[in-house]
Amino acid sequence: MSTIPSLTSMVKSAGCAAKIAQADLTKALAHLPRSNDPNLMVDHAGSDDAAVYRLSDELALVETVDIFPPIVDDPFDYGRIAATNALSDIYAMGAKPISALSFVGWPIEVLGVDRLGAVLKGAASVCTQAGIAIAGGHSIVDSEPKFGLFVTGLVHPDKIIDNTGARAGDYLVLTKKIGTGVLTTAAKRGYLPASRLDEAIVSMTTLNRAVASVMMAQNVQAATDVTGFGLLGHLGNMLKASSMAAQKRLGAKLAYSKIPFFEGVETFLEQGLCPMGTQRNLETAAPITTFSADINYNRQLLLADAQTSGGLLMAVSKARLEALLTELQANMVTPCAVIGQVIHSSHPANIQVEF
Repeated sequence: MSTIPSLTSMVKSAGCAAKIAQADLTKALAHLPRSNDPNLMVDHAGSDDAAVYRLSDELALVETVDIFPPIVDDPFDYGRIAATNALSDIYAMGAKPISALSFVGWPIEVLGVDRLGAVLKGAASVCTQAGIAIAGGHSIVDSEPKFGLFVTGLVHPDKIIDNTGARAGDYLVLTKKIGTGVLTTAAKRGYLPASRLDEAIVSMTTLNRAVASVMMAQNVQAATDVTGFGLLGHLGNMLKASSMAAQKRLGAKLAYSKIPFFEGVETFLEQGLCPMGTQRNLETAAPITTFSADINYNRQLLLADAQTSGGLLMAVSKARLEALLTELQANMVTPCAVIGQVIHSSHPANIQVEF
């Protein structure tokens, strides 16, 4: 009897580390024309988390799609992580999810139907937590397994939280630990027992719903979720978009020691256990990032680590910071770390990192 292979053994890249490099994606998107529709409030130009289309003066539609190869071997957990990750884009925009469609690419002759059913069951369990259903979807036969969701949400047009609202003096708050890319790579290559992935799986299957609720209550003006482009990549996108919106050059200062990381990630990097997506992210971020001497190459990689279903990164004014942190803690959001600050910069989107 042949043995059914594990999910992660069938893919080259796991989770959001499979994303196309930012530089390559930017070149490709340059061929996509901009719409002249005045109701299209947020499109691909700002590298935001989702598209937003105004339906009326009181209502806007928020749309996103997220699909990736397996990041863990348990199919139920894979489905949960994929669904949580897709929903995160809706929450990052300050919207309420209302429905989802699934996409499946599956090597049916190799992995069979039961594992696919477990993936769908896992995704449905998370969607139920979010108060929505998977209403349908599309499937194809593929040599590598892939799964994800197209998610739709609603928001008032005046209450959209996008990545354009950061201002100099704002504090940067992060709500999940960094390092899922390194940890899952270590597990995939047999250096980490599956049981030691438990904390990361809990993190990747925790909805950003509570964070979004607090963020909206505190009138946060800029946010993004930290996923496949890493902390530096998503922060860089926020700084670029906010610089254009404010017509001022904005940068950021990060304190490495304040950033929450999963235990053991630096050790795994020392052993060469780094996702290719993380390396691509650092290559993209390096030209706009200045590292102090004590931020060695492995620490730089962690700041660029390709996250799957990461936390929200918010730019918060000093006046609202204490209230935001207090409410996040009251809603059991941990960590809620203040990792840096938005600053004026002589170079657009420059990020300075000190220990």
